[in-house]
Amino acid sequence: MDDTRQKTLMKRASLAEHKGEALSADERGIEASSAESDTESLAREGGLMERVCERENLKRALARVKRNKGAAGIDRMTVGELSVHLKAHWPVIREQLLAGQYQPQPVRRVEIDKPGGGGKRKLGIPCVLDRFIQQALLQVLEPIYEPTFSEFSFGFRPQRSARQAVALAQTYIVEGRRWVVDLDLEKFFDRVNHDLLMDRIAKRVSDKRILALIRRYLQAGVLAEGLVEATPEGTPQGGPLSPLLSNILLTDLDRMLEKRGHRFVRYADDSNIYVASERAGRRVKENVTRFLHSHLKLKVNEAKSAVAQPWQRKFLGFSFTSQAQPRRTIAPQARARFKQRVRELTFRTDGRALDETIQRLARYLEGWRGHFGFCETITTLRNLDGWIRRRLRSIVWKQWKRGRRRFAELRRRGVGRELAACTAGSAHGPWHLANSPALTQALPSKFFASLGLPSLYAQPVA
Repeated sequence: MDDTRQKTLMKRASLAEHKGEALSADERGIEASSAESDTESLAREGGLMERVCERENLKRALARVKRNKGAAGIDRMTVGELSVHLKAHWPVIREQLLAGQYQPQPVRRVEIDKPGGGGKRKLGIPCVLDRFIQQALLQVLEPIYEPTFSEFSFGFRPQRSARQAVALAQTYIVEGRRWVVDLDLEKFFDRVNHDLLMDRIAKRVSDKRILALIRRYLQAGVLAEGLVEATPEGTPQGGPLSPLLSNILLTDLDRMLEKRGHRFVRYADDSNIYVASERAGRRVKENVTRFLHSHLKLKVNEAKSAVAQPWQRKFLGFSFTSQAQPRRTIAPQARARFKQRVRELTFRTDGRALDETIQRLARYLEGWRGHFGFCETITTLRNLDGWIRRRLRSIVWKQWKRGRRRFAELRRRGVGRELAACTAGSAHGPWHLANSPALTQALPSKFFASLGLPSLYAQPVA
């Protein structure tokens, strides 16, 4: 592919977030070999470990690890202690890396609840030193592999986002592909075959020290309940290198789908294929399931996968409306998780001052809005805005405690005497009264905005 065409393609992909513009059939047919040629000779030259250990690369890796923060691994070293450790020990560590003798430490296993109460997700927390080395590795390997990845893969890649993935999915529906093959890979990160993965990596990387180090990271083991367990398969989630490794392996799936002319979008291990009919969807699901099992030794979770219409499924927390011009909306499961988290941050009896509660809540809302503000059903965002303010009003009402203070506070905030007296003496609970005329007048949206509460919708409403 010539440089001009490549730049045009990348520009259109980046604009998908804002315009929902689909790539043309001609652009979908571009062969991977053209994009890969520029990096292949570089990867094959050897000496990649020297590049990993270059001073500027290490400075960038250290800055990124510090910025990402994160918990300590099994050695209990914190991110703040890493610089001091490197000053004392880096010459020895560097020598081990260059000699191909560095041995990573096992990762510390933690389990977190899956969204929607679907069991536990196992995360591996590498030691801070290993996160630093993995980040340095990533910065050298990512430019080699990035041009070889599919245009329809969006997860954990520079200049690509979940919003772009959702926008592209929307364009497929607009095109008339109103059935989706929603694939969920069963315990993907726990079941990656090491030999298959290393074979894919070795096709582009000839430095044996790099290959040996990656395999050692894959097989470093996991510390769980005081015992180190072997890891004969899988790439533990939590390390900087794991997302790149997953994309390297799943590129095989992308290329197969491209070769067969499918309209699809993949974000990490979450893949959606858009087709014109249910019958076509079932055929595609069967073929892809067979390919994943035979070619990549991966298993499709049948309980979580389906052939359905897009508005019956979710993708990266979004769903779509069923109109002729479908709009992005927030999936019910994502709304439920949002409300549960807000409840946790606004617990009525935790004794926090209102401004402190709002500060904690604001940090969460800003991050949530960064993803879900892409929603096109504005009523959904406005309703969630109103629900948050109602919850905060119920907190304030609870804090005012007794009738006399409640009456005085309502009067001080401009509520008429009769309405204030009626509301202060009401037998209804805080949640009911939080939506009453008296409290919406006394504690309007601009009051909460003055305390730093961000709106999920661009124009806050009362």
